[in-house]
Amino acid sequence: MRDAFDKFAEHEIGLYAISYDDQETLAEFRDKQSIPYPLLSDIDSAVIQKFGIVNNQVTKNDAILYGIPYPGVYVTDENGVVVTKFFHDSYKKRDSAELYIDAALGRLVLDNNAPQATGGDQGIKLTVAIHGGKGTIRQGVIRHLVVRFELPEGLHIYGPPVPEGMITTEVQIDGPEGFRLMPPEFPATEKLTLPDIAELNVWHGTVDLIYPFYATGELASECRPLDTPSVDINVLVRYQACTDSECLLPRTETFSLPLDLDVIDIPDIEIHRGHGQRPGNYDGTPALKRLLARKIKQNPQGVPLFIGKNLWMQLKALGRKLFGRD
Repeated sequence: MRDAFDKFAEHEIGLYAISYDDQETLAEFRDKQSIPYPLLSDIDSAVIQKFGIVNNQVTKNDAILYGIPYPGVYVTDENGVVVTKFFHDSYKKRDSAELYIDAALGRLVLDNNAPQATGGDQGIKLTVAIHGGKGTIRQGVIRHLVVRFELPEGLHIYGPPVPEGMITTEVQIDGPEGFRLMPPEFPATEKLTLPDIAELNVWHGTVDLIYPFYATGELASECRPLDTPSVDINVLVRYQACTDSECLLPRTETFSLPLDLDVIDIPDIEIHRGHGQRPGNYDGTPALKRLLARKIKQNPQGVPLFIGKNLWMQLKALGRKLFGRD
């Protein structure tokens, strides 16, 4: 969010973050990490609970973590009315900041500096581009691969289904192990009725076919250094453009996009160090101690149980590693 702040400001979009950390922690984090937007402290998780986004996978027995929200973002209009929201079950999967900007603006704004390739013919412009985070891949962060058609007046392409002998628009995407595609997002088609043929689903004008993707630990892990600095994503696009009376020849175009891999940012505390990731430039230990003291006060029995449970899990993991059993 910090790295994309200039894009928010360019479009006059306000940005605020809220967490259950205390004000001292947030002030230090803001100063050390050069955060340019307000960080709000909800130390008792009152606002988090009011919005109904308390992570119910974390119980009171998980004392230190209890009260955290599901990771997510609300997008509101200028009147404070929520127009959309982005939430996930875990911080290990989260959206690129640019997707929030798109939601606020109601349109997709491609970054010309991100990886992209172009094709097309006979007045059709075809662009295959990576959207979000300057086109880098980080574990769990959702980027979009966008296939954009810019069709001249009078031409359309087909969405599924189509009758036999006609060509629907098709995209195939291949990446390395750990590259995960999510369900695609297509704009609504319009109905085109051709006498004696069929009622067809068509797109015309500017058409964005969106293929969300993210990296799992096989490709980019928070627990080890990167295995390679970059990977190639291969894209095949097959389509046929037509007028209401005739069709151009079907086309198949292939593209290869080289994408840089990037490590994730981690708190600079002992348990996170040494895994090849990028630590913050401030020591998170004092904040962790304050959090621990606050949680002990709120739940005196829960914290020792939480620590004991985690030590037991570490011992079991060590046993499996040494002896192949619990």
